[in-house]
Amino acid sequence: MKETFLHHLWKYRKFEGAASSSKLKTVCGKELQIVKTGIHNELAGPDFFNAQVRIDDQLWAGNVEVHIKSSDWYLHNHEQDAAYENVILHVVWEDDCSVFDKADVAIPTLILSDKVNKELLNSYWQLLEFKVYNFINCESRFQEVPEFLFENWMERLFFERLERKVLQVESLLAIKNGDWEAVLFAMLARNFGTVINADAFEALASVIDFKIIRKLSSQKGQLEAVLLGLAGLLHEEANEQQIRDWNADFKYNQHKYDLVSGIDQKVQFFKLRPPNFPTIRISQLAKLYELKANLFSQVLVAKTRDELQELFKANTSGYWETHYNFGKNHKKRSKHTTSAFIDILIINTLVPLKFAYAKRQGQVIEEDLVNLMLSLPQEKNSIIAGFSKLKSIKKDALHSQALIQLKKTYCDQNQCLRCQIGNYLLNEAG
Repeated sequence: MKETFLHHLWKYRKFEGAASSSKLKTVCGKELQIVKTGIHNELAGPDFFNAQVRIDDQLWAGNVEVHIKSSDWYLHNHEQDAAYENVILHVVWEDDCSVFDKADVAIPTLILSDKVNKELLNSYWQLLEFKVYNFINCESRFQEVPEFLFENWMERLFFERLERKVLQVESLLAIKNGDWEAVLFAMLARNFGTVINADAFEALASVIDFKIIRKLSSQKGQLEAVLLGLAGLLHEEANEQQIRDWNADFKYNQHKYDLVSGIDQKVQFFKLRPPNFPTIRISQLAKLYELKANLFSQVLVAKTRDELQELFKANTSGYWETHYNFGKNHKKRSKHTTSAFIDILIINTLVPLKFAYAKRQGQVIEEDLVNLMLSLPQEKNSIIAGFSKLKSIKKDALHSQALIQLKKTYCDQNQCLRCQIGNYLLNEAG
């Protein structure tokens, strides 16, 4: 039994006698009527603020504390905490000792263990206590959730996940002294690194002031040379002329702009398909900034997937049309940012950035972002595959982002009682 379940029972009055409150009695035998359950407090202090209960003929206003056992009051040292002096009711599953207020008067106590519907209790045990599932707690009943409730919860989860990403944008904005263009470059760099090289590419963006990025990108090939050099990918003993030229350009700019010699993180090729090699992604990122000045301003104007796809199309420099790595040639082919790759940039960089900027400006763009996410194809990963086995899921990026948030924040953390799906399944039983 978890205390959060008792919070659920009290908050939603899911116990016998709650509807006809005159049937409830405290452990001392006094009649108890619930007028207001109070405001659920998920921070420090009593569990419910500003509750109202009538005990016999006396109306009490104050706070309610919830515990598995009455003795938990002393286990948590509430008797020493002034925040608990205005507790008017102690709600427990098991009453194993009396609890007294500062006037040495026993605090009225309500026991729930004998008042909970057996079907509700069984649903709780199945959902949160019996670990017999393969993917999520409620997988055997997931398909029972009404579509209207499910879709509303998906949209809320999407924005919940987006708000978390906005916090990351705002943190980066503070580091970049309010320069949105610099923030975009840093976020793009991390995402161009993909999962394997995200930290290394983020480090690349962090060791060069964006003013220098602007200057380098205005001169053909210079930004690419510097990024390759800082990433430790240029070797002085190379035989190819292009590598010697990049080395010379890197050393020149390193001296000119007083740049560091490199980053601490080593870029990786292991476990990567050739199109995601750091050499290719660095070249595409550099070429993008050569072609597009004031990229952030253009991101703000672009509203549709097609517009953003066009904006972020970028090829590599000529050397990489016949190479994936240094010194190994292949037949000439174009290596541009693919539609699928740009979709990932839209989801992980552009949408959070647009939302963060709009919030700063007091603009309302939620509908535009929802429409954009609905136009993007569903992401492919084990989480989406797992949910798709339980229920037919709409195949767009809004739903895939929402399901990732659901799995990581609620399902994996056993937060079923904070989840609208979990609440529905419990309330149906109760």
